[in-house]
Amino acid sequence: MNFIKAKCKVLHLGHENPQYQYRLRDEWIESSPVEKDLMSTIVVDKKFDISQQCALAAQKPSCILHCIKRIMGSRLREVILPLYSALVRPLLEYCIKLWGFQHRKDMDLLE
Repeated sequence: MNFIKAKCKVLHLGHENPQYQYRLRDEWIESSPVEKDLMSTIVVDKKFDISQQCALAAQKPSCILHCIKRIMGSRLREVILPLYSALVRPLLEYCIKLWGFQHRKDMDLLE
């Protein structure tokens, strides 16, 4: 398997990590403080702080909820609730049990 060197980055984890420089053949690999997993929407930084992940997780459902409110002529509970349950709520509940909130502001953002 060939690596695309321009897309490779090093994420240094841990407090006592000496942060060595790495290279693939003749090119040095760039170091990055935050990286997003390619297969999911999980964002990891070197301190394992999930604040950025919570902000990203709240952004998309907020946009969808805004679109629902803007497009729907009716504000009746019987109309909005099924749309919210089908489109917004699953995005907020995805992997939420694994996050283990570190900050109160992250919990408030998602609520």
